[in-house]
Amino acid sequence: MTAAASNHHGHSHTREASRRNLAIALGLAAGYMVVDLVGGVMANSLSLLADAGHMVTDAGAIGLALLAMWVAGRPASIERTFGLHRTEVLAALANALGLWLIAGLIFFEAYHRFLDPPSVNGSLMLVVGGIGLLVNLAAAVVLHRSAKESLNVEGAFLHVISDVLGSIAVIRAGLLILTTGWVLGG
Repeated sequence: MTAAASNHHGHSHTREASRRNLAIALGLAAGYMVVDLVGGVMANSLSLLADAGHMVTDAGAIGLALLAMWVAGRPASIERTFGLHRTEVLAALANALGLWLIAGLIFFEAYHRFLDPPSVNGSLMLVVGGIGLLVNLAAAVVLHRSAKESLNVEGAFLHVISDVLGSIAVIRAGLLILTTGWVLGG
């Protein structure tokens, strides 16, 4: 096998591994998003609902990353002599914009909750946040394997790392509610 053929085969294997890791992370994010949403509604917790919103952007980000990898893998043509590799960069931009949109919605809801704080179930927050931490850590480990190979996978990895931090915040909020009874912002 020539060096060029070997290098092409390695590139194909790397892309396939990245695609597989993204698909695993998508399954984890989508599955946990449902748990987060149901837990957020049952606990009346803005922290869990915000985390669920963030998981929506994660699932969307990972789905976009997978779509962009598929489009970028299509062969070059006469009209597109460089192929469609820029699709992955555009998907990374869409992911960033999605995060800003969710952040705006969270701030809007938080403002209303400061005016009229609801009763929040801290125990349920703690359980759901703990599950979320485990799921997000698993997704981070899976994506980390391919993060250096693709800007798109790296973007999805960073997105999941922010969810790890979100899960830690949910756990801290649940502990604060349980230990002090303070629910403002829960």
